[in-house]
Amino acid sequence: MTPNEALDKAISVIGSMGKLAAALGITKGAVWQWKEEGRRIPAQHCPPIEELANHVVTCEQLRPDVNWSALRRSPKRNTRRTKKKQETIS
Repeated sequence: MTPNEALDKAISVIGSMGKLAAALGITKGAVWQWKEEGRRIPAQHCPPIEELANHVVTCEQLRPDVNWSALRRSPKRNTRRTKKKQETIS
């Protein structure tokens, strides 16, 4: 699965590009730009996207160039913000 395919799958699970953007606190246009050739999802958005999409897609699929295994071994991330935003898209 390419990063664009993973993003499309996440958008499908979340419901729309607009809902994803709102949950991340960014514009729909910013999400749209990630789909352009040569553009990538900023790494800091990958963990919330993975969680918002109920782990149907992973950070590794969204940004295969990032060493996620090192980050996943670090102390637990604060997911409170993501959980609160997820409630708003439900």
